[in-house]
Amino acid sequence: MTTAEESGADTGTDAESESDTGSGREAIVRAARRAFTLRPYAEVTLRSIAADAGVSPSLIVKRFGSKERLFNTVADFQPAADALFSAAPAVLGRHLVLTTLRLRDELRGDPLLRVVFSLGIDDERTLLRERFREQVTARLADTLAGRDRELRAELIAGQLLGLGATLSLHRPDGAGTRTPPERLADLYAPGLQVLIDGAVGQHDREEPVSVVG
Repeated sequence: MTTAEESGADTGTDAESESDTGSGREAIVRAARRAFTLRPYAEVTLRSIAADAGVSPSLIVKRFGSKERLFNTVADFQPAADALFSAAPAVLGRHLVLTTLRLRDELRGDPLLRVVFSLGIDDERTLLRERFREQVTARLADTLAGRDRELRAELIAGQLLGLGATLSLHRPDGAGTRTPPERLADLYAPGLQVLIDGAVGQHDREEPVSVVG
């Protein structure tokens, strides 16, 4: 049940006094992502999310209705997956890098990295992992050709998470932050493309047939 604190009903703040623009919604979503990935669901309140976002709890209720609906919004990887997987397989590696970098700028945060914070947690945050597997890894596997598609999809997803983690770890003045996206794609995309293509490895090659005369 949503408490008075979670709903913002006891705040006396008029939701209409908050900015009703897209930027207000984005601030709420960013704050909710941080809250739900770093703390158990039961410990998160709309009041704390509102304080982090710089809005009133009543505005969150107006936009999202409840804590559960807000959680379901931030646990959704579908919009990011739509953007990430919108290129043909032959050029998907470079597209993944450039799109990840673009989304990081637009969202002011990595579109996938929040799933890492759900590892080892057995509360509602398990939904993050389930959604990630369904909406990102399994969807990617379905687009790949060749053998080991599920394994390759998991490795590709890991590479994208690694890129996001590296950029976040070394911000704000790391080399990755200072490097143009095209150069980052030059360096990072070839490894992704090998996994996408499923290049034939040593163990896939047929052994030469010896002819006994």
